[in-house]
This record gives sequence, C-alpha cells and structure tokens, in this order.
Amino acid sequence: MTICPYRITLVSTALLLNRYMDCIQLTGIRAYGYTGFLPEEQVLGQWFEVDLTLWLDLSKSGASDRIDDTLDYRNAIETVKQLIKTSKFALVERLASAIAEVLLQLPANPNQPVVEQVRVQLSKPAAPIPDFGGRITIDITRTR
Repeated sequence: MTICPYRITLVSTALLLNRYMDCIQLTGIRAYGYTGFLPEEQVLGQWFEVDLTLWLDLSKSGASDRIDDTLDYRNAIETVKQLIKTSKFALVERLASAIAEVLLQLPANPNQPVVEQVRVQLSKPAAPIPDFGGRITIDITRTR
C-alpha cells in the first residue's frame, strides 16, 4: 500500500516547512461502540481503541502556561468517545474519518490554537473473524 509512505512524506514536508512542529499525542482512548460490517456488530457492539496525534501550534501555551492558550485535550478525548458510542457505520474506515473530521474542527474557543493535522489510529482489538486473534487498526492522517 502507498498510503503510509505518502503520510510519512506529508509529515516530513510539513516539518521541513516548520509547520505542525508541535503535537499532542493521546493514546489508549477506549470506548464501546456499534460500528461494523456484520449485523451483530451493530447490535451487540464491541470495544474500540484510539490513538491520536494532533498537530497544532503550542508556542503560546508554552510561553504563557495557561490552559486557555492550548487545546484542552479532555474535549478531544470526550469527542472521540462520544463518536464511537453513538455512530453506527458499516466500516471502521468511516468511523476513523468521522473522528478526524470532527477533531479538525477543534477548538471551540477561538483563543486556542487550531488543529492543523490529525492522525487517527483506530483499532478493533477483538474483530469477529474466525481463527484470528490479532487486532485490526485503521491508520489515517488528515489535514485541514
């Protein structure tokens, strides 16, 4: 697949341009949801896990030490959990994209820095596939 090398190139280019240098990483977000291709997945549900990387300018909050000058990541975590709990998509690719779309809309406070780029790693730790004990992870990067 060429998706991951493209993403790496995008991030490297952004770093060379001195954009998106700062990031917040949020790992281990876990919620129970009803996204899945099989009918029982949308009825019985399953656990999902999300890791996020949010690229934004943290220089103002780094200088001021004020929560009002940064993205309050508690909101990002709660947003992801709510999306997982309430969405009923057929594909995890769609759920990952929906998470990215909403996070790129943050923040609600105009004084806070804007999320310029987001990486969403969405995992199904127990996918209902016979004789498969691994996890399935969708890894997408989206830019504003």
